[in-house]
Amino acid sequence: MSDTDSFINEVSEEVRRDRLFGLMRRYGWIAVLAVLLLVGGAAYNEWRKANERAAAEALGDGILAALEQGEAEARVTALQAIDAPDPSADAIVTLLAAGESLGSDPKATAEALVALAERGDVPMVYRQIATLKAAAIGEEGLAAETRRELLDGLALGNGTIRVLAEEQLAYLDIETGNQEAALTRLEALYVDAEASEGLRQRVGQIVLALGGELSGEAASDVARQADGG
Repeated sequence: MSDTDSFINEVSEEVRRDRLFGLMRRYGWIAVLAVLLLVGGAAYNEWRKANERAAAEALGDGILAALEQGEAEARVTALQAIDAPDPSADAIVTLLAAGESLGSDPKATAEALVALAERGDVPMVYRQIATLKAAAIGEEGLAAETRRELLDGLALGNGTIRVLAEEQLAYLDIETGNQEAALTRLEALYVDAEASEGLRQRVGQIVLALGGELSGEAASDVARQADGG
């Protein structure tokens, strides 16, 4: 019985080995392919990261070189010549170029900012910033009606962009002679939970300058900060 069991075990082991080799010959290419895909995927991922890092470094170098130009016009030209790798980078370059061209051509600057704000491929945050900057240029850039329309859209949102849009709308009310509406808006902004301390300080000073009223303690704080105390 011992020899028989041993013989059976050897035969069974041989059969299993033959089956294993057969499976390897039949499906071994799948394992090889999986290894190749794994190695290839890791290599591609590293290559992609290296390319993105190189592109970001090239963009940063290009922006720094452009901003080091002596004249604003030269800085604008250099910024516009930058080949941005994606819409976000292009938006940043456009915003920087707008800042440089504002003094020489506010109308063209406002139009460039509006065009950026209308681009669907640009992330919303850059579009909102472009809209706010375009509206803040003043009558030299866009008509009052156009600016109000742009700012009304931003004021429907929330967060920092909303309160900054409300501030610009108040300035627009002052510009167009509607001081009562401006005061109402500014007084509401002063107590807005989303307004920053700097915004409250600006708003408080304008409210007092326009003859509006703040609480006694708030008025004292604004006056003290205005005096640098």
